[in-house]
Amino acid sequence: MLTIRELTAKQEMMDNIAVLHAIYPSLTVEEYDRELDQMLPHNYGQVAVFDDEICIGISGFWIGTKLWCGKYLELDNIVVLEKYRSKGVGKLLFDFLHKKAVDHDCTMLSLDSYTHNFKAHKFFYNQGFSPKGFHFINILKPNKVR
Repeated sequence: MLTIRELTAKQEMMDNIAVLHAIYPSLTVEEYDRELDQMLPHNYGQVAVFDDEICIGISGFWIGTKLWCGKYLELDNIVVLEKYRSKGVGKLLFDFLHKKAVDHDCTMLSLDSYTHNFKAHKFFYNQGFSPKGFHFINILKPNKVR
């Protein structure tokens, strides 16, 4: 049976690093620990889907405010283990975070996706997302980008 819950403690997040390895195989425990220490004080959170007690999907999220849109919830690093894809896990994550955004009086949901990730784009469209601009980047440390 699939269940979804918010991960509120850093250790809960650390315990599920294996799911993040599906998209970031080089992410070390030390890096993840350090990055969580930097992100958690800035409204970062995670929600995870479990099959019994096994974590099979995770999405990070940020709640923030920007001048152009006001309060928003940004989905970050949406990961579903490959054998669980196309089984409703991503929809559970998106529905949970949609409700969280509504409950926090957010104006909108947002997410970033690599331009070549076409399968994910189709899913995002089906969840009511659409591209509204470009996310321009200038990579200063290429060896640090996962």
